[in-house]
Amino acid sequence: MRIPAHSVCTAIRDDIVAGIHERGGRLTEEVLARRYGVSRVPVREALRTLEAEGFVVTRRHAGACVAEPTEQEAADLLEMRLLLEPLGAARAAQRRTEAHLKVLRGLVRLGQERARLGNSDDLRALDGWFHETLAQACGSHALTSALTQLRHKIAWMYSVDGPASPPETWAEHGAIVDAVARGDGERARAVTALHTERATLAHRLRTPAGDRARRAQHAVNTAGLRN
Repeated sequence: MRIPAHSVCTAIRDDIVAGIHERGGRLTEEVLARRYGVSRVPVREALRTLEAEGFVVTRRHAGACVAEPTEQEAADLLEMRLLLEPLGAARAAQRRTEAHLKVLRGLVRLGQERARLGNSDDLRALDGWFHETLAQACGSHALTSALTQLRHKIAWMYSVDGPASPPETWAEHGAIVDAVARGDGERARAVTALHTERATLAHRLRTPAGDRARRAQHAVNTAGLRN
């Protein structure tokens, strides 16, 4: 795989989120450079960025490794999202552009249509685009960046059950856009807070592959002892 040097950070982050680079696993510059078809320089820069974001840690005698967040750290992410998503929507109500509104309304129309058809794969992608656009509409680089990192980390640490009622979820998205379009920051904040609380209930903490393997091996060993 060859990718542009400036996209190395995104590619490594995406592979961490997808579990291709397992938690606790070493991230060797030479191996990563070969995998992504670049020199070691952009890899080294990417690892520094990912360490600042919390996806990578540097360990003595091991070098760069994928971070291993605790359950408490994972829970903190959901709590942070409960605070920041409504703030972002409130700011978007004051700072959004017509271009943002056009994209948000288009996504809501598509989402409502797909929800009626029951296409869950499309809905997941559309939901991600919706929240990404809403974050961009807040008019704050710092807040947009924080929300983006939260989405990446939550996707890394949690699996998400499909919404019990996709049409209801997209009706909530529509209500958020209506408030943003009217410039009603308090309404946007309140509707987004309710939407985020409901979405949080569908999150299930992922079990790292290494932990699953160790538990499976332990079960086998224990069964052997009992026999």
